[in-house]
Amino acid sequence: MPVGVLVLLVLFLHLWHSESGSGCARLGEFAPRVLELDGDVILGGLFPLHYIAPEPEHAFTDCVQHRRCRGFDLRAFRWFMTMVFAIEEINRHPSMLPGVKLGYRILDSCDHVHSSLQSMFSLINGSSSALTEGSVSNSPHCLSKAPVPAVIGLASSTPTRAVAHTFAPFEIPLVSYFATCTCLTDKRIYPSFLRTVPSDVFQVRALVQLMVHLDWRWVSTLGTEDDYSHYGIQAFTEHLEAWGGCVAFHRTIPKVPTPAQIGTIVDALEASTARVVVVFATEGQLMGLLSEVARRNLTGLQWVASEAWVTARVLTAPEFQHVLSGTLGFSFRGANISGLAEFLLRVRPSPNPDSFFTNLFWEEQFSCRLPYGDGEVLDRPLCTGLEELGQVESSYTSVSPVRVSYNVYKAVYAIGHALHHLLQCTPMEQHSDHRGCNSESQFTSGQLLHHLRKVNFTNQFGEKVSFDHNGEPVPLYDIINWQQNGQGGVRFQRVGGYDGSAPPGQQLQMDKTLIEWTGGQKQVPVSLCSLPCPPGTRQAPRPGQPHCCLDCLPCAEGEFTNNSGATECIRCPLYYWSNPERVACVAGVEEFLSFQEIMGIILVTLSLLGVAVATTISVIFFLFRATPIVKANNSELSFLLLLSLKLCFLCSLGFMGRPSLWACQIRQAAFGISFVLCISCILVKTIVVLLAFSSTLPGSSSLKRFGPLRQRVVIVACTAGQTFLCMTWLALAPPYPFKNTSYRDGRIVLECKDVWPVGFYMVLGYIGLLSCVCFVLAFLGRKLPDTFNEAKLITFSMLIFFAVWISFIPAYNSTPGKYTVAVEVFAILASAFGLLFCIFAPKCYIILLRPELNIKKGMTGK
Repeated sequence: MPVGVLVLLVLFLHLWHSESGSGCARLGEFAPRVLELDGDVILGGLFPLHYIAPEPEHAFTDCVQHRRCRGFDLRAFRWFMTMVFAIEEINRHPSMLPGVKLGYRILDSCDHVHSSLQSMFSLINGSSSALTEGSVSNSPHCLSKAPVPAVIGLASSTPTRAVAHTFAPFEIPLVSYFATCTCLTDKRIYPSFLRTVPSDVFQVRALVQLMVHLDWRWVSTLGTEDDYSHYGIQAFTEHLEAWGGCVAFHRTIPKVPTPAQIGTIVDALEASTARVVVVFATEGQLMGLLSEVARRNLTGLQWVASEAWVTARVLTAPEFQHVLSGTLGFSFRGANISGLAEFLLRVRPSPNPDSFFTNLFWEEQFSCRLPYGDGEVLDRPLCTGLEELGQVESSYTSVSPVRVSYNVYKAVYAIGHALHHLLQCTPMEQHSDHRGCNSESQFTSGQLLHHLRKVNFTNQFGEKVSFDHNGEPVPLYDIINWQQNGQGGVRFQRVGGYDGSAPPGQQLQMDKTLIEWTGGQKQVPVSLCSLPCPPGTRQAPRPGQPHCCLDCLPCAEGEFTNNSGATECIRCPLYYWSNPERVACVAGVEEFLSFQEIMGIILVTLSLLGVAVATTISVIFFLFRATPIVKANNSELSFLLLLSLKLCFLCSLGFMGRPSLWACQIRQAAFGISFVLCISCILVKTIVVLLAFSSTLPGSSSLKRFGPLRQRVVIVACTAGQTFLCMTWLALAPPYPFKNTSYRDGRIVLECKDVWPVGFYMVLGYIGLLSCVCFVLAFLGRKLPDTFNEAKLITFSMLIFFAVWISFIPAYNSTPGKYTVAVEVFAILASAFGLLFCIFAPKCYIILLRPELNIKKGMTGK
C-alpha cells in the first residue's frame, strides 16, 4: 500500500474514533481554521501564517485536542491574500475561464510538518468547517472529482516534502511558491510536485558564480537543521570546491539554540580568516545569532544571503544595520502587480467569526488587541478598527516589487491556464460573444496535472511561465544589495541578475559600481586563506590545510611567472634566462674568452711576449751562429725548435675570441701538431747529445749514422703521426661551436663542443708519450761530463712540462665556462715558456754575458 494512502487511512480512523467517542466535541469544532470561497473548481492553499507550531500529540486520546500556532507572519499573510487576489482577478477575466468560477480553501500550515499534514488532510477531505470566511457551501456544478484538484503551497521545504509525498498516489498537483530544496526535483518520489520558484540547484550555481566572479574562494557557511539548509549548503560546498574554492568552516544553528551555542558560532565567525559568510536560513532562525553578532559589534563580515532572507525587512532594524549593511544575495525575480497594493489595503477587521485570519493580522500589524479577538494578547492596547494600513510600513504593505507573492500569483495563473486547456475553453485570442468552457464532464487531478506540466505562456510582465520535465520554472534571480537609504533605513537595491537559461559565461550579470560593500567599503572585500602569490613565485599547497591555503615558492633559475596566483612557473625559451625577480625572461649573457677583457689581454700579451722572446733568441743564435755554443747545440735543430715554440705561442690565440667553426676545428690540431714538432726537436737534440758523447769512445760511429737527414726523418715521422691523428679526429667527429646553457646563472657560454672527447685526450696522450721518451733519454744523459750539460737542461724542462700538463687535466675538467679555455691557454703558454727558458736561457746567458766561455775549451771544460 502506498505510504500516502496508509497515512491518510490512519488519520481517518483517528478522526472517526474522535467523533464517535463519548463526551468529545464535533470534529468541525476543532478543525484547522480555513478561508473558503465556493466555486466550480476549488483550489487549495497552504501558507505559513504562523511560524511556531504546537508540539504534536504522540498518543491517541478520546478527543482531538486543538492547540493554536503562534508567531503570526505578516509576509505570509500577504502571500495568502495574493492567492485570493489572483483567483478573483481570473474570475473577472473575460476569456481565461469563461463560465467557470474558481473557488479556494486556504489553510494555515504553521510552517511545520505535523500541522501541514493536518491541514492537507482537511483540504482533500472536502468539507467546510464551522469557522470560515466567505461561503462554505459546495457548488452544485463542481467540475472536479476531487474536492481540491490542485494545491498551492508550501513555503518551507521540509513540510513540502511531507505533503508532496502524500499527494503522489492521488496525482494531486502541488505547486510551491517558496520551497526550493533540490531534493524535491526527484520525480520518482514527488511526481505531482511543481514550483514557480527556482530550485536551490540554480541558486547554488548562481552563488558559486558570484564567489568566482568576486574572487571569494575562502568562505564560511551557516545553516539550520532543515532540508533547505542541509541540501543547499551541501550542493554549494561541492560546486564551490569544483571551482577551486574552499569552505573555511560550517556551523549549524540548532532549532532552539542556547546562548552558549550561539556564542560558540559567533566565536568561530570572529576567529576565522574568512570574511565572507554564506547563510542558508530564514530570518526567524537568524534572529538570535545576528543579535549576538550585533552585540559584539562584529563588523567587516560580508554576509551573502540565500533567497529565504535576502529581502527580510525584520533584519533591517537599526540594531542590525551596522553589521548587515552591504549584504549581498539572490532573490526571486519580482514584479509590481497592478491592483495588488489597493487590494491589500482594503483588508479590514470584523467581529464575524469568518474574519479570523484578518483579525489576527490586524492585531499583529498594529500591535493592539481587538475587542472581538481571540483573547491571546491581553497585554496590548485595544484596536479601534479604524487604523490605516497605508500609513504604516511593513512586510505586508511593501509591494514594490513583490517576489514570493509574485510566485504565488504565477502559480495561480499557471493552474488557470492549465484549466483553460483542460476544459477546452474558447481561445483567448478570439473575440466572440459566445465564450465558454466544456463543463459537461468532471475531470480528475491527474488530468489537471498532465495539462499543468505543459503550461507555457508569457504573462503581462513579459516573463515566460513554464515547467521543465522536473516541474522547474525558468531560473531567474535578482542580485540584491542592502544599502543605506539616507533616512536611517535600508533599501534592497538590485545590482544585477542571474538567468540560468542563458549560455555559460553570460548567466551572471552584475554592476560592481552599484554595490555598497560591508562597512561602506568602495573596494570588493578580500576573502582568501592566503593572498595570491606575487609574480616571480608559484603557489604550492600548504601541508595539512585546505587546498585554498597556499605558500608562495620562488621560481627556479631559468623559470618565471609574470602574473599573480600562478600555480606553475614557465620555463624561459632557449638562450633566455629569468631576471633576478623571476618575472620575465631576458636574453642570456653570451660569455667567451674575449680579446677585450682583462684576462684575454693578459693571455694575448703573454702569447706575443713568448713569440717576441723566441724571435729574439732566434736572432741571437743567428748572429752568433759561428760560435762554439751554437754549433755544439745543432743550430738547425735549435732554429726549428724556436720556430715550433713560436707556433705554440701563436696557437694559443686560436683559443680566444668568439668560437667559430674553423676556429673550433683548427685550434686543437694546431696545438697538437705544434707541440709534437717542439717535442720532436727536443727528442732529436737529446739523441744527438747522447750519441755525441758515445761517439768519443773508440770505434763508435753512431753519431755519423744519425746525421741531419735521419734527424729530419725522425722529426717528420713524429709530427706526421700527430698530423694523421688530428686529421682523423677532425674528419670523423670535428668540434663545433656550441652555446652551453647548462650554467644556472644566466650565462650562455660559447664554446667548442667536443663530439668525441677521446680524440682530444689521444692528441694530448701522444704529446705525453713523446715527452716521456725525451725525458727518459735526457735523464740518462744528465751526468755526462760536460761544462754545459744540455741533457740536464732538457730533463729539467721536461719536468716542468709534465707538471704543467698533469695539473692541467683536473683543472680543465673542473673549471666552468670560459675559464676552461683560459686554463688550456695558460697551460700552453706555461709549458712553452718552460721549454724556452730551460733550454735557451743558459745558452743566451753564455753568449751575451759570458763570452769567455763561448769557446771550444769552455764547452768541453778542458
